[in-house]
Formats: sequence, structure tokens, C-alpha cells
Amino acid sequence: MTEIRTTRETIATGLSRRHRAERRFRRYGLAAISVGLVFLCVLFTSIASKGLPAFSQTLISLRVFIDPAVIDPGKTGDATILARGDYRKLTKKAFLSDFPNVTGRNEKRALNAMLSSGAAFQLRGLVLRNSDLVGQSILVWVSASDDVDAAFKNRAVEGQTKSAHRLSNRQLAWLEMLERKGRIKTQFNWDFFTSGDSREPELAGIAVAVIGSIFSVLVCLALAVPLGVMTAIYLEEFARRNRWTAFIEVNINNLAAVPSIVFGLLGLAVFLNVLGLPRSAPLVGGMVLALMTLPTIIIAGRTALQAVPPSIRDAALAIGASPVQAVFHHVLPLAMPGILTGTIIGTARALGETAPLLMIGMVAFIVDIPESVLSPATALPVQVFLWADHPERAFEERTAAAILVLLVFVCFMNLVAVYLRKKFETRW
Repeated sequence: MTEIRTTRETIATGLSRRHRAERRFRRYGLAAISVGLVFLCVLFTSIASKGLPAFSQTLISLRVFIDPAVIDPGKTGDATILARGDYRKLTKKAFLSDFPNVTGRNEKRALNAMLSSGAAFQLRGLVLRNSDLVGQSILVWVSASDDVDAAFKNRAVEGQTKSAHRLSNRQLAWLEMLERKGRIKTQFNWDFFTSGDSREPELAGIAVAVIGSIFSVLVCLALAVPLGVMTAIYLEEFARRNRWTAFIEVNINNLAAVPSIVFGLLGLAVFLNVLGLPRSAPLVGGMVLALMTLPTIIIAGRTALQAVPPSIRDAALAIGASPVQAVFHHVLPLAMPGILTGTIIGTARALGETAPLLMIGMVAFIVDIPESVLSPATALPVQVFLWADHPERAFEERTAAAILVLLVFVCFMNLVAVYLRKKFETRW
């Protein structure tokens, strides 16, 4: 009886020790997840707090007289002549008319600095769209400078520290005067999504980067998906098991872990220097991203094919289907959810890559919207890299806002992957 009691006590002690260890392990796991979520929330909160102000834009209203003597002295109405008019002179004159007490040269320069350099181009766009405005006095809302934009959004007041804004006390007084008269407002910053890059923060946008990223991803998908799926099918279903296929499989697995900048060097050496393809084009960017994504698609495709039960193949072959028919009519449709998931995840990774695109010249300063895959363009992660290198404080908002847009794209693609997997997933 003593031996039985001792054995029971030993077992109970061991079970108690294992249960304590299990509870301890669970607490460690929950603590690790909690710490990770805290850091993730801090990261997203920091990015959102900096980036959300970039989605609004400060505008100043001007009563501008479209003087024909300045815009079209000959009264020709020709669009070419109207485009060459001195619209900067008109905007400065209209802005100075609201502040008759400003007479000194330095004061005029400080006042005009509150307007964006793009105000003249906005006025020119209005006149070019409607030439009947020549000779009329119109009320137009134009962009404020980045300093005014930051000060107005933060509601900077006189006496605030210099680190909060770069406006002088005199400029802050003018800003308050404009606000009292209702001549300044904020609205949603559509220009951020419709314009290209600019050296002026208030005029900078991500349209070129977004379209360049879309073109690059489309080229990447067009090249990587067929090649990756066909390679996975051949290696998994038709290739003989020998040293040659083993060598190929090892190298595919190694390529999946190669740093992305190596693919950029390969694209620079082959696509640009040997083939002579255009530099800074989405075509080359998509080809480089396809090389980088290809191993991921192959590995995901092979894993998805391996997950299909062998009975599916055997049943197809038993009723007279050829090996090719068994694969393409029965196995591949069942493996498609896993293949699509791997493809989208690989593409999402390619969408956020910067290093390979820097190597092929997509770091160029591009203002015009690309029209095709051969037009010069940049990409969204490269645009983030460029803006982050700018010393001006206003570009911090644009950088964080571009990161938010990039995160939205990546999250959307991952949600699509989850949806497709759930929709086409087959359980046996």
C-alpha cells in the first residue's frame, strides 16, 4: 500500500508540475502576443498621427483680376499665349491687395511666401479651361504654402515656440486675419492622389508612384504567375526524381531567401546593360519583381499540389484520363486556392520592395503621369524613400501618408488572399 501511495503521489506531483509548466507557457505566449500588439499599435498610431494631416490641404481665397495686358496683350485667345502668361504676377498682386498696409520689400516677400508656388499654375489651369475668364475678376481658392498649412492645421498662435512652425509673428497675424475674414480653409487633399512628385510639399502627390506600382505589379503577375505555376506543376507532377531536379529544387529554395537587392543587380546587369531596356520603366521594374516573386510562387504551388490527396489522381487515371488531363482537370483546380494565396502574398511582398527598384533607376524625380509600362515612373515604396530623405518637415506628413496608402494596398491584397482561400477551399 505504501508503494502504491508513493507511486500515486509521484504521478500527482509530475502532473502538477506539467500543468504548471503548461500554464506558464501559455502566460509567456499571451505576454509575447500582448507585447507584439502593443508595439504594433504604437507603430500604427505613430504613422497615422503623422500621416492623416496630409490628407487635408489648406487653401487661401484670392480675388484675382485676369488682366488681359498680362495674360493676352493681343487678345488672341490662343491657348499657347494664355499658357505663357505671368500668372504669378496676378496672384501676388491679388494677395497684396488684401493687405494694403504691407509696403516694405521684406514684408511683401514674407506675405507672398504664404502662398504656394503652385498657386500660379492653379490659376493658369482655370484660365486655360475657360478663356472667357480673361478680363474678369474672379474668386479663386489656391494652395497655401507648407508652412501656412502646418500652422493653420495646428492652429498655431502668436507666442508659440519656433519649433512648432516656421512662420514669423507677423505672418501669424496675417494668418489670423485671413481666418477671421473666412479667406482660408482646409479641404480634402485630392491633389495628393492626382498629382506627381514635387519639390514643394504642398504640391507633392503619389499618383505617379501608385500608377507605377500598379504597372509594375501587373507586369510581375503576367510573367511570374504562368512561369511559377507551370514550373511547380512540372516539378511536382512530371519531373523524374534525380540529381538534376534535386539541384533545381535546392536552388529554388535558396533563391527565395536571396536579398532583394541581388535581383536588382541582376536586372541592372541583364535588362538594362545587356538588353537595353528603358531605365526607370515599370516594365523593367515588373520583370525584376517577377524574378524575386517566382521562387515564392513555385514553392507555394508545389505545397498546394502536394496537399491534394493522391486518390484524386488515381481516380482520374482509373477512369481513363491521361496524366496531363488528371493534373489540369482535377488536381490543379483543387490546388488553386493555395496557389492563389501564395501568389498574392508574394505579390504583396513585391509591392513593398524598394531596393531592387532603386538599382534599376526608378528613384528618378517623375512629375508626369506614366501612360504605359515603358514610360518613366517610380513606385510607392521608392516614393516613401525619397520623401523620407527630404529635410523639410512638411514631407514627414507626406511620407507617413504614403506609408498608410501602401499599408492599405498590402492589407487589401492579403484580405483578397484570405477570401480566395476561403471561397475555393475544399475539405476532404
